[in-house]
Amino acid sequence: MPMPRSFLLHLLLVASGIANAGGADDALSKEPTPSSFQGEWQLLHASIGVSAMHMQLLPGDLVLMFDRTDTGLSNISLAALAPCAATPDSADCTAHSVLLDLRSNVLHPYPLATNPWCSSGALLPNGTLLQTGGFSNGDRVARLFSPATGWVELPSFLAARRWYATDMILPDGRVLILGGRRQFNLEYFPHDGAAPALTFFPFLDETTEPDAENNLYPFLHLLPDGTVFVFANDRAVVFDPYNRAPLRWLPAVPGGVPRNYPSSGSSVLLPLRPDAPEHAEVLVCGGAPRGAYQLALRNGTFVPADRTCARVAPTDPDPVWAIEEMPLARVMGDMVLLPTGDVLIVNGAAAGTAGWELGREPVTRPVLYRPDAPLGARFEASLAASVVPRMYHSSAALDTYGRVLVGGSNPHVGYVFTNVTHPTELSLEAFLPPYMDPRHDGARPRVLAAPAEVGYGEATAVRFGIPAGAADGAATGEEVRVAAVAPAFATHSFGMNQRVVELAVVRIAQLDVGVYEVEVAAPPTPGVAPPGYYMWFVVHAGVPSSAAWVRMRPLGTGA
Repeated sequence: MPMPRSFLLHLLLVASGIANAGGADDALSKEPTPSSFQGEWQLLHASIGVSAMHMQLLPGDLVLMFDRTDTGLSNISLAALAPCAATPDSADCTAHSVLLDLRSNVLHPYPLATNPWCSSGALLPNGTLLQTGGFSNGDRVARLFSPATGWVELPSFLAARRWYATDMILPDGRVLILGGRRQFNLEYFPHDGAAPALTFFPFLDETTEPDAENNLYPFLHLLPDGTVFVFANDRAVVFDPYNRAPLRWLPAVPGGVPRNYPSSGSSVLLPLRPDAPEHAEVLVCGGAPRGAYQLALRNGTFVPADRTCARVAPTDPDPVWAIEEMPLARVMGDMVLLPTGDVLIVNGAAAGTAGWELGREPVTRPVLYRPDAPLGARFEASLAASVVPRMYHSSAALDTYGRVLVGGSNPHVGYVFTNVTHPTELSLEAFLPPYMDPRHDGARPRVLAAPAEVGYGEATAVRFGIPAGAADGAATGEEVRVAAVAPAFATHSFGMNQRVVELAVVRIAQLDVGVYEVEVAAPPTPGVAPPGYYMWFVVHAGVPSSAAWVRMRPLGTGA
């Protein structure tokens, strides 16, 4: 197959002496100055063999990435695993899913039996990925993935066709599966035999548009009281997942801009704080004006993307949307929560919408949003730009090193590498946010010991090291925080289930020169932090460590 464009670009950079060992970006040829570090792009793989349409970080520092089984031959073969023969359900002998070991940077191909195109997922409390739906022979399939077993398929498990649906882990460890194309309903994994498999969800019926839908891949966020915030099109509702009923409707976002597929903005639940555990805020950014999809599809008019963000506290008695303006307009952007509590906005386009061939003007420069900064001073736009456009079918997710992994981009029906403006992209990059400035290494903590598992509200300790002489203030806890970060299932501009929970610091003690132990209280309830695996980062003076994996034990399972 033809070489992907990013690989050829990297070869050109190496040949000209511009690229360094880590990546293919013009910023990489410059050493950060003492006065400014704009982040850094590193090229991890010129080709992972597939286009990373879907991405999930797994416990053990593994990243699963996959696209679809009907795009044609991928660039990574299954022949090394076992003899392969094409069947009607497996049209070729190439892999369409790969597992990357972050520690070794080695890729492992995995076969997919059914088509997961535009599907959804959630990490179960035991660390297994639940992956639901897709297209054609995969639209009613639930799949389980673990590195040991590979893909295990549950044919016809889903009660409805799930294509462009959203999955969300609940406080009891079940997964809510909501929506999909022409599916105004919900179901759960596992099924509850005592209740109907499907529940009608009228909010999705109310928010769909005849010509564009604009409510696919609804944004779901679990609130601290165990209710669910659901955003579709330009409005939101708070929903009781146990009684299967809406509780209250929020006002529509001012301006009327659709923000779900295909107008594809993005959304995050802002970090939860220990001093206000019942308070939650949601941020929704970007999108495309109403009618943009039809204009792009029917006559090739690509209207400018939206540049606003809307922020609301759905836990308030009378929620009101506050509107902010991004430095750059963006559709199909990805919002990634960082261990510092900031939000990175990356990928996407400045015109058009999601969909095949419908985006224009790539936005290659990330933007940082600091939710605790004063209004008007929350955005930082002077970050390093990538040289790789990431358009439709891109993804981005935080890893255990504090980097943001960025992959995918395939705005075509199949793999197309030549004679198009934006070829299919098989490369995988990592963006190093400003806190990874090498000048901060003297203050960067290193986790030495952390619990493997904790229960809700339990006191536990994390031991960490800081280079001698850099820890002024650490012994008092003034500059030390611990953040628990749930890994996202990233696809189509939304990181399902990602959340940051700041832990309450009880005390901090110095054990030796440069060695400290911080005692923290685990999250108080599964509404604040549903059961399962989290990355625990120690943050010292705004600089995070690499993470340790810690499992939140489900209620009722004992020590």
